[in-house]
Amino acid sequence: MQTILGSGGAIGVELAKALTKYTDKIRLVSRNPKKVNPNDEIFSADLMNLEEVKKAVEGSSVVYVTVGFPYNLKVWQKSWPDFMRNVIDACTEHKAKLVFFDNIYMYDPDHLGNLTEETPIKPVSRKGKVRAEIAGMLMDAVKEGKLTALIARSADFYGPGIKFSSMLNETVFKPFKNGKKANWLGPVNYKHSFTYTPDAGIATAMLGNTEDAYGQVWHLPTHENPLTGKEWIENIAKEMGVKPAYMTVPKFMVRILGIFTPIMGEIYEMLYQYDRDYVFRSDKFGKRFSFKPTEYLTGIKEVVKADHPEKL
Repeated sequence: MQTILGSGGAIGVELAKALTKYTDKIRLVSRNPKKVNPNDEIFSADLMNLEEVKKAVEGSSVVYVTVGFPYNLKVWQKSWPDFMRNVIDACTEHKAKLVFFDNIYMYDPDHLGNLTEETPIKPVSRKGKVRAEIAGMLMDAVKEGKLTALIARSADFYGPGIKFSSMLNETVFKPFKNGKKANWLGPVNYKHSFTYTPDAGIATAMLGNTEDAYGQVWHLPTHENPLTGKEWIENIAKEMGVKPAYMTVPKFMVRILGIFTPIMGEIYEMLYQYDRDYVFRSDKFGKRFSFKPTEYLTGIKEVVKADHPEKL
């Protein structure tokens, strides 16, 4: 049995599809789980409840964490450490291996232009400090010999069928679909890597089913030549058959908008990711698995094909 905790999001769905290559016993866990594959087992659980997490993990050989808590600092500060403790305890008790799908918030911003698995951990945001804390909890358990686990780390992501949680989908694809201008957070001349969700799902499944991948941090496969903000906007517009009109949202405006729109207030401390090049490297994964990430123009075509058929 291989189990996905937080199975309803974009990564959980792609991971469930990919796991069919390795097992016909897949358990999907969330508050309101839905099948991705015909033979999936669905398991409803409150992942903040230790006993329910233990029941969800029981009988699993590998457990994948693709949970996404609401994008709110107070929620993150409370929920993430408690949840991680629950998962570590449950996997330790049931001798299940753990694969944690992570982001890059904990990295030193001074290295944002060349992110590798060796990038220093030095978060400048409060959300980044939460991510550093929970990743540290997991790897400490590994070092202590309590747990067999790995971290699969992704850049910002994009892909077909995402209903929320993707900055690129929300700021460019969605506005264009609705006949509006794209919105870019900060200058459009900087490069910005995005991981394609189907690639992330396939790669996470590969890592979970590779014995010598454990005990390490892995960057998930992401195309090596990121587009600038302007290039993302222009290429998406071209594929959708619309004008590449856009607005840039300066930092001071995000702060003002945050007074009235909570999500903008939450985004403010993360704006450093848009005022410099953001280049995510996955050379380690590529060399180990000979995996070629989806090219950006191909990914854009697939998103438009799946989500915006009226523009084709």
